[in-house]
Amino acid sequence: MSAKPEKKETHQANGAVPVDHLTGPDQGQLVEPSDFLGPAAVEAVVLESRANAKGVREDDALLENGSQSNESDDTSTHQSPEPASPLKETSFSIGLQVLFPFLLAGFGTVAAGMVLDIVQHWDVFKNVTNLFILVPALLGLKGNLEMTLASRLSTAANIGQMDTPKEFWKMITGNMALLLVQATVVGFLASIAAVVFGWIPDGHFSLYHAVLLCASSVATAFVASLFLGMIMIGVIIGSRRMGINPDNVATPIAASLGDLVTLALLSGISCGLYKDLESKFYVNPLVCALFLALLPIWVFIARKDSATWEVLCSSWEPVVIAMAISSVGGLILDRTVSDPNFAGMAVFTPVINGVGGNLVAVQASRISTYLHMSGMPGESSKTVPWKCPSPCSTFCSSDVNSRSARVLFLLVVPGHLVFLYTISSMQGGHTTLTLIFVVFYMTAALLQVLILLYIADWMVHWMWNRDLDPDNFSIPYLTALGDLIGTGLLAVSFHILWLIGDRDSDVGD
Repeated sequence: MSAKPEKKETHQANGAVPVDHLTGPDQGQLVEPSDFLGPAAVEAVVLESRANAKGVREDDALLENGSQSNESDDTSTHQSPEPASPLKETSFSIGLQVLFPFLLAGFGTVAAGMVLDIVQHWDVFKNVTNLFILVPALLGLKGNLEMTLASRLSTAANIGQMDTPKEFWKMITGNMALLLVQATVVGFLASIAAVVFGWIPDGHFSLYHAVLLCASSVATAFVASLFLGMIMIGVIIGSRRMGINPDNVATPIAASLGDLVTLALLSGISCGLYKDLESKFYVNPLVCALFLALLPIWVFIARKDSATWEVLCSSWEPVVIAMAISSVGGLILDRTVSDPNFAGMAVFTPVINGVGGNLVAVQASRISTYLHMSGMPGESSKTVPWKCPSPCSTFCSSDVNSRSARVLFLLVVPGHLVFLYTISSMQGGHTTLTLIFVVFYMTAALLQVLILLYIADWMVHWMWNRDLDPDNFSIPYLTALGDLIGTGLLAVSFHILWLIGDRDSDVGD
């Protein structure tokens, strides 16, 4: 007798048979479904109901956590072939959300440029010129790691993976440990690259300077990543609570203090270690060994989360290659700033590199989130093209990602005009802002961002089709390319100005 009521409760719990269809003649007694349906039919109904219930729950969760659309539930559920976009945004809303953090990040790069313009005359930078090679590498490292962290956490927040306290703390601790491991290792590798790139052209090697570069790079990368990672977490939490898409604000705000903090730390730490280079020679190797000895702790914490452990095991290639690309840009900076004719370039390099890297990181993060809303990496979809996109589809289509690309590109000129005016007002650098200088500078900035946005459109989709998560793999390459392209185009602009004799701009004075 006890088996039958339990069976009824099971069917009711699964939602297979509504109560109003199971009533008998007295409207009060439940009728067993098997009384009028065969066993096979009952099983089919239960399985179908479970599948439908699961699908509804998944769709509801996806649309609730990943979208703030005003469309009705009926419209969302009946458009299954077309993947839901993270946010139903207009060009105005995208620009409004991106504008403030973009300007904030730009002023951060201006401050970093002013710092570099000052510290280039310090004894440590004059005597250990390889530090200039470290500047784009470490600033790019900040972009590679912090912006990758921002993109990864923004995607997790948008698809509802940080809604519960348990998921939140698991995501935060794992990603912070991952960030510290990557910062320490790549900071160490960046110092080696700076030593090699500085030694090959000159043929001169100093062990003391090599150890100084190693200690300065590792300490700077660790402290900057710890500080900026904590800020990044707070930004994403605040964005979600205020109903703002974290993809639009997280990466620029991460960069707003990133360049300034990283460059200030590099200058201060290297200057302090340089003073103790001869009297206390053991300090530099001790500092380097201390941060490297902490690596097993961060690896142990990151290993507890399977997602961060997978990233830790598979994401070294883009970060290391991006560091090498940024180091090439640092070599260009070292050779250019060392020439008295191009001394004014130092103040503009962090600005053009930072602005380009910030804008392309926003675009890459948005495209990655959009693709995550349609499935998993490697899944073919009509929204994920396999071929190289045309420039028209990247910038001129009605797609939401094309719309954001246009908005970001249109921010370049007014943003840089504000930043150039700020540098001129603070009397930074050794260059007067003439019309011809502004034209050459703007041409370099527009060309840099145009190339980066097009590469981002191709690279993110290409990585997605190769079963690689763009949040972890695309941004390091894009920000490193931004450093290389920006530094190269700026150096070419300064060289052309010097050749045509733009004396009014006082280039090199």
